[in-house]
Amino acid sequence: MKSRIVFIFVGILVLWSALAIRAGYLQFLPNDRLNALQNRQFQTKVTLPARRGAIVDRNGRDLAMSATAYSLYADPKILENRKAVAKKLAKTLGQSYELVYSKIKDGNKRFVWIQRMLEQNKADEIKAWDIRGLSFVEEWRRVYPNETLLAQTLGFMGSEGQGLEGLELGYDQHLRGNQKKVMVKRDARGRPLINDGLMFIENPEGNELRLTVDSDLQYTLESELANAVQTFDADHAVGVVLDAKTSAVLALASAPTFDLNKALKSSADHRRNKSVTDAFEPGSTMKTLVIAAALREGILQPNTKFFCENGAYRVGNKVIKEAEAHEKFGDITAAEILAVSSNIGTTKIGFKLGAEKLRQGLLDFGFGQRLGVDLPGESRGIVQALPWKPLALSNISFGHGISSTPIQLANAYAAIANGGVLNTPYIVQAVRDSETGELTETKVKPIRRVLTPEQAAQMRAMLLGVTTLKIGSGANARVDGFMVAGKTGTAQKVDPNGRGYLKGAYVSSFAGFIPANDPKFVIYIAVDSPRKSYYGAKVAAPVFSRIASYAVRKEGIAPLHGTLAETNMKNMNSIKTAINQKAALEKIAREMASDSKESAKPSEPQIITAAQLDKAAEVKPGELVPNLMKMTTREVLREINGQNIKIKFQGNGSLVSEMIPAAGAALPEDGSITVILK
Repeated sequence: MKSRIVFIFVGILVLWSALAIRAGYLQFLPNDRLNALQNRQFQTKVTLPARRGAIVDRNGRDLAMSATAYSLYADPKILENRKAVAKKLAKTLGQSYELVYSKIKDGNKRFVWIQRMLEQNKADEIKAWDIRGLSFVEEWRRVYPNETLLAQTLGFMGSEGQGLEGLELGYDQHLRGNQKKVMVKRDARGRPLINDGLMFIENPEGNELRLTVDSDLQYTLESELANAVQTFDADHAVGVVLDAKTSAVLALASAPTFDLNKALKSSADHRRNKSVTDAFEPGSTMKTLVIAAALREGILQPNTKFFCENGAYRVGNKVIKEAEAHEKFGDITAAEILAVSSNIGTTKIGFKLGAEKLRQGLLDFGFGQRLGVDLPGESRGIVQALPWKPLALSNISFGHGISSTPIQLANAYAAIANGGVLNTPYIVQAVRDSETGELTETKVKPIRRVLTPEQAAQMRAMLLGVTTLKIGSGANARVDGFMVAGKTGTAQKVDPNGRGYLKGAYVSSFAGFIPANDPKFVIYIAVDSPRKSYYGAKVAAPVFSRIASYAVRKEGIAPLHGTLAETNMKNMNSIKTAINQKAALEKIAREMASDSKESAKPSEPQIITAAQLDKAAEVKPGELVPNLMKMTTREVLREINGQNIKIKFQGNGSLVSEMIPAAGAALPEDGSITVILK
């Protein structure tokens, strides 16, 4: 009996020793299988996006930012009265009861999303219910403080934080940063362990994009395009503003536009970045490039004459006519052909150049191919393959039978403006690394030289003639105090449902640059299907003029003294004689400036000088700070437009909640106001 007790005791001791050794082994030595089992039992993974990088304009103004949002989730297994909770949630969230209940009815589930990206007021309301089994994760919601500004270019986000269109899509990898898998802890019974009903996360931020865009110029462009659509009862309008020397995008817009904060409620047509994605027949703005191609091949000089058949020229079984029945030109120079926009003249230039050289010239200027602009959805446009029949060659020479995008056309004019080099357009100026703060700047990317500097100067002089000669078609594009070079365009609109053209439908356009003697801005405007007037000279040219006027004055470029009205220019015929000289444009500029100074009299209208503009813009004593409270960023910019006020935005909100100095206080001498957004 005693030996049996000893045996049992020893057995139990051995067993407990074995268990102790095993416990120690499991406690202190790693075991991958058991660790994985533990993780599955006591943790669950939730993948959350990083805080998305901001997008700012060239001056650091916010265009897209990330604000705090709260995502609601549930643990159905511990959620009591699931039907009652579903009804309450459905009412607060604006969802159907059936949808909410379908997410939480399965009591075996441990984690389900109820709704992502809630605003704080709704999150606070739900947290106040203190319902066990409901909790939140802090995430980031994309906010566009300027609402419609640069909408088609910026693009927008999907519900899972992914870029869907525009820069948000094209630079998604840079902006989104690294996703983070958040571990939700559970207790021994599998219930989530959350402090205070909220799980805070610290995700690495995405990179910041700094754009080449100027917000003020962008706002002006959008306003003018919207006004043109309304004034002429048009379908839509597009505009491109490029830096003449680098092809950096300073403004890019389509009208109508949409509110980025409500993107999915807008139509796909309004969301499309038509300046990049849509190609159409450009009409007479293409004549500039046809003449440029002939000039570089030595086929003509600006004063080379062509007989324009007195208004009717048979090509095959068709008769080519001028835009207006009363236009019957005889022998006129290439420069005059461009100025009066002669279809027959450019047809003859095209025939003299030949289909092969003309096609190659158009390809060299960037048509029929993607330029590589850093925006998604860029269209190639269409340059037909050879051979071309004579009628096709004729049509292409005056901008039909070929299609181009607005940015292609603007960029081709930029090559003329900058001295003959075709560059790749770009809109991202720099990318700032969120961890190191290092800036990676975009460098100018030349594609090819398309004209010699001398040939480019000749083309600039000819385009100057379009707006300054009495016979020129571009008078409405003039800007008092500055020389403007450019070309009008009026193209029939292709029928998208069949062959031929839509009856009575046109695309009215103007492409040009300012100042013509030292180009800074290239601007292209196109208005689709204007119904109250359709000539580019009447529809698009005035829009160009207003945008160009704003751009040069905002840049602080000094205007010429005197007026540029034709009555004040005694020697305008010098354009005709000087137009084929190497330094033609510079000579014209000097003559025009000299003539205007000599002819200016006290009783005549005067262009305000740069010094006078500065003096007029000085802050007047006693000027008060305007009331900007509860305005959006866009409303603020609209309110101060034209005033000598500098605004500094702070905060992540959408409305002005505080002003420094306060509204009604004396405006500081430097005109600076800080507004805080909440």
